[in-house]
Amino acid sequence: MIRLPEPDGALREYSLTGASGYPPGAPPAGRVLFAAAHVVADPLRNNTPGAPATLHWEATLAFRRHLWSHGLGVADAMDTAQRGMGLDWAATAELIARSGREAAACGGRLACGAGTDQLTSADSLDAVIAAYEEQIEVVEAAGAQVIVMASRALASVTTGPDDYHRVYDRLLSQVSGPVILHWLGPMFDPALEGYWGSADLDVATDVFVDLITAHASTVDGVKISLLDAGREVALRRRLPDGVRCYTGDDFHYPELIAGDEQGHSDALLGVFDPLAPAAAAAVRALDDGDSVRYKEILEPTVPLARQVFAAPTYYYKTGIVFLAWLAGHQSHFRMVGGLESARSLEHLVRVFVLADQAGLLPDPESAEHRMRTYLALSGVDG
Repeated sequence: MIRLPEPDGALREYSLTGASGYPPGAPPAGRVLFAAAHVVADPLRNNTPGAPATLHWEATLAFRRHLWSHGLGVADAMDTAQRGMGLDWAATAELIARSGREAAACGGRLACGAGTDQLTSADSLDAVIAAYEEQIEVVEAAGAQVIVMASRALASVTTGPDDYHRVYDRLLSQVSGPVILHWLGPMFDPALEGYWGSADLDVATDVFVDLITAHASTVDGVKISLLDAGREVALRRRLPDGVRCYTGDDFHYPELIAGDEQGHSDALLGVFDPLAPAAAAAVRALDDGDSVRYKEILEPTVPLARQVFAAPTYYYKTGIVFLAWLAGHQSHFRMVGGLESARSLEHLVRVFVLADQAGLLPDPESAEHRMRTYLALSGVDG
């Protein structure tokens, strides 16, 4: 029993439900699942806002081994790893190299984000292209699949759709293997408003589809992070044969992955960082034709996902790392860039409760102890 603060300021007793637990297993057969993985800060080093990121490498890589053990691929160096929110390019490049060696050692599937965040500013499309090329080279050298991330620098210098075509045409003409294209909406990064050359999402979608169609042989799939299930389904139905739609919708993933009579989405999700064991178990049930069990596992996770990704959505990383700490994957709740302070006590208390109710705290006794510690540090007698 633990006493938790409510929004009205009262303390109310809460009893943990206990963990259901999901064992490790092979990758599901019917869907490709990637978890966008977080990074673990070194708590003994300066990771305050603006400081170069210093990671706890063993804990960071151990978490990737955890994801692989449950049959998920790892999408590394993505926004979940705090790209553009504390993780600088030097640390990112080292993360990609180290994760590549880990993936090779255990046979894990790995894709890594290539962007342009080494630029402090950009004054031309050529500068953006050069930055992308540098990062793509790092990803390919690590033996990872390339995820071409949306670029703040590109968004800042383009004048319309033709500029996006120029940049992506250049990149996709020289990659060594099929890539994943990432469309990250402004709810995740306000600097990406109007990506693909228009704030009108219908116009932007047309530009995106035209680009994919022109390069279908070098595009494995597209990750859509717009939190709009209807728009994702409509786009999914327009993709060329053989191009996957990787849902990035952390609100509607159960129905998008389940799909309909015309197809389904695969997944590349930040929320699968804490949900990995449940997500893999659910899709294995779907492989077995047990859609009822699939829903039983995944539907209780949706309230947690909606809480973690509540507005302002770009601070979802704080809840992800908080859950990793509660679940015992790291020894502390500190983040690069000091981002542990980005969510309120009220928000994280709700994350704790919903994670318990979804069966995602593998050691309830340890999770309760850690929650008591966090409450005490916050001035609450739990």
